Amino acid sequence: MLQQSSPLPAPTPRSKAPSVQSSTVFNPHYNSFNTASKIVVALERISEAFRVMLWQESKANGLSPLQIQILIFLAFHTQEKRTVSYLAQEFNMTKPTISDAVRVLLEKKLTEKEQNLEDTRSYAINLTVEGRTIAERASAFANKFDAPLVQMPPIEQEHLLGQLMSIVDSFQKEGILTTQRSCTSCVFFSKHSYSEAHHCSFLRQTLSGADIRVDCPHYRPVS
Repeated sequence: MLQQSSPLPAPTPRSKAPSVQSSTVFNPHYNSFNTASKIVVALERISEAFRVMLWQESKANGLSPLQIQILIFLAFHTQEKRTVSYLAQEFNMTKPTISDAVRVLLEKKLTEKEQNLEDTRSYAINLTVEGRTIAERASAFANKFDAPLVQMPPIEQEHLLGQLMSIVDSFQKEGILTTQRSCTSCVFFSKHSYSEAHHCSFLRQTLSGADIRVDCPHYRPVS
């Protein structure tokens, strides 16, 4: 009499491929073979590191990330830029959102209003002593990004800056970024067609690629 054989074990199900196979930078099956997409993902990872460190600073000071960013901006920019309208443009947010953040900073006595004598509806936002202390201490988190960059040879740093500025310029032209204070969109800037050097009529000097500024205090937009 033949013995009945035991049933074979069920086959292990194979893992299914992701349902989305579109050509998006977030699809590893696509970006693995696309250099531009890998660069975008790398930039997103750097942005995530920035957000994490900004969140840590805001949590340590009992503020929101936006409120910390506003304090830092106020600490390093001139009075005409320290208004609700300008901050809304700077951070690509609505005036009510910025007003709410500023209101909290005023309540915490980290900022104070300076009324515009020519227009009583307008005011500048200044830091108090405590607000400036927090802003200068909190701004140091971004210094961590310097460490890997300073290890690069100067020529590589200059090349990277130029490539990143090209990306920033393209976003501004598309209207994604509304505020930029860099040389390439400034009325004082001129590019020499016969060389890689540029010129700033405000500073009255020739600019190399490394001299291009990202946030210039003398910036004036091209009308």
